[in-house]
Amino acid sequence: MSARVLVCDHIHASAVEILRPLAEITESGPLSEAELCEQIGLYDALLVRSQTKVTAKALAAAAGKMKIIARAGVGVDNIDVAAATEHGIVVVNSPEGNTIAAAEHTLGLMMALARYIPAADASLKQNEWKRKDFTGSELYGKTLGIVGLGKIGSHVAKVAKSLGMHLIGYDPFINAERAARLEVQVMDLPSLFKQADFISLHVPNTPETKHMINAESLASMKPGVRVINCARGELIDTLALVAALESGHVAGAALDVFEQEPLKDSPLMGLGPKVVLTPHLGASTEEAQVNVALDVAEQVAAVLRGEQAQNAINIPSMMPHLLKEVQPYFPLAEKLGSFIGQLQSCAIKEVRITYFGELAEKPTDPLKVAVLRGLLSPTLKERVNYVNALLLAKERGITLTESKSSESHDYANLIQVEVHFEEGKRTVAGAILGEKQERIVNIDGFPLSSVPQGCLLIIPHPDKPGMVGVVGEFLGKHDINISGIQLGRHARRGPAVMVVNIDEALSPELLKIIEAHAEFRDTRMVVLS
Repeated sequence: MSARVLVCDHIHASAVEILRPLAEITESGPLSEAELCEQIGLYDALLVRSQTKVTAKALAAAAGKMKIIARAGVGVDNIDVAAATEHGIVVVNSPEGNTIAAAEHTLGLMMALARYIPAADASLKQNEWKRKDFTGSELYGKTLGIVGLGKIGSHVAKVAKSLGMHLIGYDPFINAERAARLEVQVMDLPSLFKQADFISLHVPNTPETKHMINAESLASMKPGVRVINCARGELIDTLALVAALESGHVAGAALDVFEQEPLKDSPLMGLGPKVVLTPHLGASTEEAQVNVALDVAEQVAAVLRGEQAQNAINIPSMMPHLLKEVQPYFPLAEKLGSFIGQLQSCAIKEVRITYFGELAEKPTDPLKVAVLRGLLSPTLKERVNYVNALLLAKERGITLTESKSSESHDYANLIQVEVHFEEGKRTVAGAILGEKQERIVNIDGFPLSSVPQGCLLIIPHPDKPGMVGVVGEFLGKHDINISGIQLGRHARRGPAVMVVNIDEALSPELLKIIEAHAEFRDTRMVVLS
């Protein structure tokens, strides 16, 4: 059966054309929570803009089938990312597709506000000629305070600089070198509020940024300040802004986004030329709509093909630029985790991953996700994927530590996974030899070289003559073919481990027969894809 994709919020048709060869497409307008809950469980992927709210309740209804939710735009605040992560659903967006459109709309609103362009236009269309009523303010020489210097805020800064404005900015994540290139004087938020003639907002809606423009912050601003918001409506306390506009402390506001959308019966409507209002048009250009639609559709298509998404919000460690450098080790890391996960069924307390040799110099974040997915999958089955592996480990109180060493340990690259349980610990190490030849090279300290693929019998035993023969005779008697066998030991006649690659997994009944042998009591069956 082909995949099914639900497309909401009137996303550009170019997205549908990319996905049509891969999936059955259903297009709709914005959906309420109840409508989305009713439909979402039927689909493998969901595409939205800003109108449809993807809530925890809707995501619970999607659990088990939904693979990816794509937001055709920059923000993802209409998607409960935490709930999506819990259910193993990838959330992606298009962080660059509407950058220019949003920045240009910001600049357009700032100019319209400063020169009363919408009010003058409306007046003239009423056959009025009131030039004195619309005396504006020049941007040249004024101080623009930019809150958030990401891609959109940075483009606003570049254009505003060319207009002759003095730039100040607030962004806790910008470094001094980038701020210098933008010619922006970075400062704390209270200082920006006090100094700016115009303030433009370019930050997401978070608990920290909600109502960052409020009665207190408005009172601290320079008299006659003008505020522009093309980011998120929740950044501004609307009633506080209205009061500041009515008092004259704030000279004007240009708003493209609102706390409640669509905007109806708002006190903003009665403020005349003091406000410029547009209906969430920041990304509404033909170019931006095509760009974001193509971007998210290509990511959805990639996930439906079993590949990685480019801009996953909830699995940043799996970004392609990080994954590329360690891609050859990714399947091996997952197999090492799965190997230990199948050896031991006790509660896991701690996981220690160590990278040796050249691998220690690479970005290994994707590998820890792969190890955890493999480790937890034998117990949690299909609930574990690359999206939620870290979260599931954290929820279970599993401590994860990583370390790196340039020592080669006889291999150019080596991954060692040590897992601590209530009753002890198990260790496995793997390497890639030659042309993509995966090998398990150590089990609980015993050196060997076993192919981590298919069905493996792991048999700790005393190193003495006849042990291999006993196992071979038993498997032959039950028509189980051996494709490979490896032995690991420290010294003659001491403890040892036998790894037997077989063509098919043993039934629980046959495994019990082997375990009944006094010297094979700790035998385990491991299956690796």
